[in-house]
Amino acid sequence: MQQKFITVTFNRAKIALRCADILYVIMSDDHCIIHMFDGSVYRCRITLKELKKQLDEGFMEVKRGCMIAVSAISDIGDKILLSNGEEICYTKRKKKALREEMQKKQELMIAKISKKKLPLTPEEYSKYYKICDSLPFAFTDIEMVFNEEKKAVDWIFQYGNEALATLEKLPLDKMIGNSFSSLFSNMDAKWLHVYERATLYGETLEIMDYSPEIDTNLKIICFPTFPGHCGCILFNADEMKSISEENHLVRLAAVAMKSNPTI
Repeated sequence: MQQKFITVTFNRAKIALRCADILYVIMSDDHCIIHMFDGSVYRCRITLKELKKQLDEGFMEVKRGCMIAVSAISDIGDKILLSNGEEICYTKRKKKALREEMQKKQELMIAKISKKKLPLTPEEYSKYYKICDSLPFAFTDIEMVFNEEKKAVDWIFQYGNEALATLEKLPLDKMIGNSFSSLFSNMDAKWLHVYERATLYGETLEIMDYSPEIDTNLKIICFPTFPGHCGCILFNADEMKSISEENHLVRLAAVAMKSNPTI
């Protein structure tokens, strides 16, 4: 997926910010305050007109001077709830229109990815990811399942290595080709939004949380692979001895698999 950047002036220097890393932007006089997914904030000099011209279709103007990434929106209620827990006020009379706009943008993204070629059989997935079979950490390629409202509701295991089977405590032949909810009745929906963002918006994301399905604290790096899919590298967080070292190794592996079309 092609990456798009915006160019802004920050601390008297021109810098480029990746659109996929932007959480939301709020205008303040002739400046804009850019909030990033990683928590960093940039106060930049740019007009609203120029900002709109540079931002891609993945953003919505929820009130004048406030642009939010569609991928960051968890819900539109009395306020707009973001994936990081923040709440943003918006123009209430636009509630219905904003919900329709968000769904339309997601539909367009899903339509685009559904037309692209991807492996069709377990044998093709296995051949494509053969180099991952002996990795010392768990890896899987999952296909997202969307409902009629274009929201991710489940995922299907299309590839997994033996380390994944060990971590999930299930044999590979039982997992591959089956949905997560069919294997684990106590599925926790918190993973869905993260995987959805990686699939639809091309983001590489990290999540560390407790998995009640396998009674394990997990650290997961997910990133886009095939259209409609994302790859996930998983670690048992309780067994990790050096978080900083693992972060470095996992990110290197994720970048390598994301950028190398021959894997």
